[in-house]
Amino acid sequence: MSRESEQRIACWLREDDERMAALRALAELALPDAWLAAGFVRNLVWDRLHGYSPPTPLNDLDVLHFDATDCSRASEQALEARLGARLARPWSVRNQARMHHRNGDPPYQDSIDAMRYWVELETAVAVRLVANDTLQIAAPFGLQSLLGGRLTPNPYRPRPQAFARRCADKGWLQRWPRLSKRSLREAVSPDDPLA
Repeated sequence: MSRESEQRIACWLREDDERMAALRALAELALPDAWLAAGFVRNLVWDRLHGYSPPTPLNDLDVLHFDATDCSRASEQALEARLGARLARPWSVRNQARMHHRNGDPPYQDSIDAMRYWVELETAVAVRLVANDTLQIAAPFGLQSLLGGRLTPNPYRPRPQAFARRCADKGWLQRWPRLSKRSLREAVSPDDPLA
């Protein structure tokens, strides 16, 4: 993941007051291994690549965290309420220490490891606010595909039906028509940096 790509996305995030407010609200809770992920970063990048302003509204704010000491759904709901008290938004908190059960995967090691199992590469990007108001970006598959305006199935955990369903249900190609949808074969081509 290039430093230049990280800085570009960090700059876009800093220019978005709503996203920065969400990052600050999450940082205040000091949850273990906590990140805002999925559409939080992905949609912002796709909006910028398409020249959209204002940004596409988020359906929810996807919070990943990893806490093996309390894997209850009730704990996640309590965290959603605490975040909602700080910032009235539709928060969706998921403890990655339990999500492997629901997804039928081997246990995840941490939040970033969990993203390696997601359906498409471009969604597997997360950000958090750390010390000195620094933005830290995590992308287990890098940022090249996201910044390249691609929509790519995860070749490391192929689920073509889930990929097709998500593309259709979420209307990504209608909202961002300049995206290029890649096949699983294209995702593992010899010139692909992930291959």
